[in-house]
Amino acid sequence: MSVDETQKKLSEYFSEKLEEFGATPKGVDYNGPESQALRFEQLVKVIEPSRPFSVIDYGCGYGAMFDFLNKKGWEFDYYGIDLIEKMVLAGREAHKDFPNAHFTAKETDVPLVDYLLAGAIFNIRLEESYVNWQEFTCETLKRMDALCSKGFAFNMLTKYSDPDRMAQRPDLFYADPLFFFDFCKRNFSRNVALLHDYGLYDFTILVRKDR
Repeated sequence: MSVDETQKKLSEYFSEKLEEFGATPKGVDYNGPESQALRFEQLVKVIEPSRPFSVIDYGCGYGAMFDFLNKKGWEFDYYGIDLIEKMVLAGREAHKDFPNAHFTAKETDVPLVDYLLAGAIFNIRLEESYVNWQEFTCETLKRMDALCSKGFAFNMLTKYSDPDRMAQRPDLFYADPLFFFDFCKRNFSRNVALLHDYGLYDFTILVRKDR
């Protein structure tokens, strides 16, 4: 199966999730609101919120990250990008009363922003090979880097998942955090942080652009 075919099947998968669970964490395949919020808290550590900022939510789903940022009282312009049109429509409808919330299915619709956040977009590879999915992920990270000026953050399932507590599913991508730390250091910035200490079976990488 090619990466394009995998992405098409993933669009169908998440469309079905949204149809079944609606605009909720389970609708974007999170276990629940608690784990979603914990992951969001790691991702937003890349942001310096003391002054107004702009942010892309890459793979935004129905816009839960907007709600998370808004509750913090931060001043920001939000651009949610998702390839699944149903997700974009759900995000627009849920946030139609917020002039700083923008949703689109096209990367070309958004300006260069300060920060980019990408939560759980690399986790499911279906039948794609590990090597091909890792290459696809690296190319996607390069695109993400080009969309922001101050920094970006992303998370992935970790290969260090404890096998006696959590069986690794063959359709998921359990990434090597050291590989991606090294990739980001070599390609994007000297200022890279690897967070692997928040009690979940994944890790978060923060890339702060060199000033």
